[in-house]
Amino acid sequence: MEYINIGWDDLSVNINLSCFLPEGGVAEYHAIIELNNNYRNAEIQYRDIEAALERLQQSDILDSSALVLKRYFVSDAVNQSQFLNRKNEDAAVSVVQQPPLNGTKVSVWAYFVADSGIYTDGYGTTVLSRPHFKHIYNTQLQKSLKDEYAETECIFNTYLESLYLHGCTLKDNCIRTWIYVQGVDVHYSDMVKARIACFNREDLNKETHYIASTGIEGRYTDAQTLVLMDAYAVKGISQEQIKYLHASTHLNPTHEYGVTFERGTTVDYGDRRHIFISGTASIDNKGEIVHLTNIEKQVERTIENIEVLLAEADAVMNDISKMIVYLRDTADYQIVSDYLDKYYKELPKVIVWAPVCRPGWLIEIECIAIKKNRSELV
Repeated sequence: MEYINIGWDDLSVNINLSCFLPEGGVAEYHAIIELNNNYRNAEIQYRDIEAALERLQQSDILDSSALVLKRYFVSDAVNQSQFLNRKNEDAAVSVVQQPPLNGTKVSVWAYFVADSGIYTDGYGTTVLSRPHFKHIYNTQLQKSLKDEYAETECIFNTYLESLYLHGCTLKDNCIRTWIYVQGVDVHYSDMVKARIACFNREDLNKETHYIASTGIEGRYTDAQTLVLMDAYAVKGISQEQIKYLHASTHLNPTHEYGVTFERGTTVDYGDRRHIFISGTASIDNKGEIVHLTNIEKQVERTIENIEVLLAEADAVMNDISKMIVYLRDTADYQIVSDYLDKYYKELPKVIVWAPVCRPGWLIEIECIAIKKNRSELV
């Protein structure tokens, strides 16, 4: 993985970019775009972040690659939604209130792919079309019902219908979900129950498999929304291309403590392997919190768990293309930021405020990695 840092002083913007550039293959880029001036009002900060995104997309670095997905991490979704770029574009757009902890109002994760066609299907779904596969992105799935169980049920039913329209199923094609819960300490458990009910109907269980996922605090532009979901699926994929990661020396199966997601998932293509690491915390293989109340030790254990998951996929930390770091306590920001800058300074990452699903976990980290691969699979 090649890492590039870009600074544009006129926009008060810093970009950390990962570049996967396989010889003779299609390039992929992940960018974390952050502001470094928190003295400007919301309108100016959004203006600058949008200008930076446009400038990056038009730069020689990306070589006319298509914007596939952008996720806004915002400090006040209700009031700032008016500043979001609502231009008619085909890229998937995700918006979640998870305030950037560098003190600014908005950061963006953007994903670009070269030589690819992007289109929307008219139902809020973005499709990245490749010769053998269709990569399907659903974002901002929500239904404000003031009941987290009912909202989760409605969200998954909507998503199942979308998958069906593309000739896909949850079990065979969904690779990754992100589920955001407002008031995660209170509303998470009923979201989990509704997800289990859906998974049972779709034959997702401990005997088959689950889906790589993050379940975390997050709010939406509609303040009444309790549950919000983004999802990624691939049409045309075979089960032989997919592997689920366990890291059983360090982690236990999630169903043992009542939740249902995979620790990580890999997808093999002809020249690369995509690795999706779920939200990972300071946990052991008995499902217990490790280093209760100690943020320094929790960071170290969380990274160790991720390293073991990556190793199971024949990957290392330098294969990571982007990382999202969730903190429960804003007072822990400087400790975590200093640690990550010391060991992983070039890696594209954003640190946001978002309490984890269990109060004792002070930090959770998710990431995507890409490594070169030689496979007979397409």
